[in-house]
Amino acid sequence: MAKRTASFICQICGAVHSRWQGRCDSCGAWNSIAEEATATDTMPANLRGGRRGRLIALESLTGTSEDAPRVQVGISELDRVAGGGIVPGSVLLIGGDPGIGKSTLLIQASAALAGAGHRIIYVSGEEAVAQVRLRAERLGLAGAPVELAAETNVEDIVATLSEGRRPALVVIDSIQTMWTDTVESAPGTVTQVRSSAQILIRYAKRAGAAVILVGHVTKDGQIAGPRVVEHMVDAVLSFEGDGAHHFRILRAQKNRFGPTDEIGVFEMTGLGLSEVANPSELFLSNRDSGAPGTAVYAGMEGTRPVLVEIQALVVPTSLGTPRRAVVGWDPSRLSMVLAVLEARCGIKLGAHDVHLNVAGGFRISEPAADLAVAAALISSLAGTVLPPDSVYFGEISLTGAVRAVPHAVARLKEAAKLGFTRAVAPAAKGAGASGREPAEAPLAIDAIASLGDIVAAIAAKGPRRAAAPSQEG
Repeated sequence: MAKRTASFICQICGAVHSRWQGRCDSCGAWNSIAEEATATDTMPANLRGGRRGRLIALESLTGTSEDAPRVQVGISELDRVAGGGIVPGSVLLIGGDPGIGKSTLLIQASAALAGAGHRIIYVSGEEAVAQVRLRAERLGLAGAPVELAAETNVEDIVATLSEGRRPALVVIDSIQTMWTDTVESAPGTVTQVRSSAQILIRYAKRAGAAVILVGHVTKDGQIAGPRVVEHMVDAVLSFEGDGAHHFRILRAQKNRFGPTDEIGVFEMTGLGLSEVANPSELFLSNRDSGAPGTAVYAGMEGTRPVLVEIQALVVPTSLGTPRRAVVGWDPSRLSMVLAVLEARCGIKLGAHDVHLNVAGGFRISEPAADLAVAAALISSLAGTVLPPDSVYFGEISLTGAVRAVPHAVARLKEAAKLGFTRAVAPAAKGAGASGREPAEAPLAIDAIASLGDIVAAIAAKGPRRAAAPSQEG
């Protein structure tokens, strides 16, 4: 016999409270606790019947292992982020802002797989079948043999998926709209999202079909619902971008079958999302190489080198506390670079506002961008234009030393491919005491050992002089 009791669950983190309160003690969110009904067994634990556990076979670490089989989607950027393709029986969770292009990408992926002869089922809980068809017609994919359904009950969906030939891919758009009969709460609540995801994951593992779950995000950019769902799935992908730029970035935050630092770059067009084979050309397409405060950073995203422009603006402040505005980089990292410039190089920026921007809306998380940021800041403060044919990368330590970063040769090759001739970087490990670049480096390297070296080099060039007015006429 079971009775229904009420529990109070935070809709942000999933923490359970004994009574309602305005603020969650676990995550600190306000007005996020809602009452949900749960079933509890009144029978004592020692009187409950249960299945006895069976013995399982234990194996050693030694032995042969095979790579997981994969299904190539046909969209190379998506396959790259997934680790080379989608693994049958795996469950992927894709999150992103509303209107970013999640449904567009999944419709294109479904059509590509269906065109290769696989059975693909697309279940929409937010849109009617007619709306999905209209999107497919706009993308020119109306002829793809994708099976559509508009349903939100998980039991009905699993029963439908179990009939006929096993599907290669099932798309659930979105997990927040799903509900199950086993839970007495509204769709979108923590309990419903967790229970619905568990049923779909159990089906994927049993049937061997890959399942992609679309997740909403909160205003902080986190996937809505309990964080336990992110632990339950095999991969968590984040679709990033904004309306001010045409490109979108698909980034892996968790992947049990592949790397977690790969990115896929897409461009939003009238016919859907198109792949960007060379993101560096896209990010540097509108570069102004004749203005102070700009430096080209040679970065790495997984196995892919990416060149982006770092823009800095240093101006005297009119406020008691100077502003520190950062877009696309870690504000704490900027504070550290400013502190090192002041403590080790004598550059006083306490009376200046500092604005830092990564051009194109790209987001950098690599510490190798320290040197490019420092060069842009010094260039803006001194009014000196940096050489337009140079790229910068290197990590700055608190002592002012510039430390080497991995994948230096890949960064240099990408810069050489785009026409750059020099790189300002720390001396490579194989360069030797002379500081010259290794033999495989495709361009010249200005090896530096400390932040003071680049400050002296930029200061030696002097501020950019304005062109003299013409005397003709």
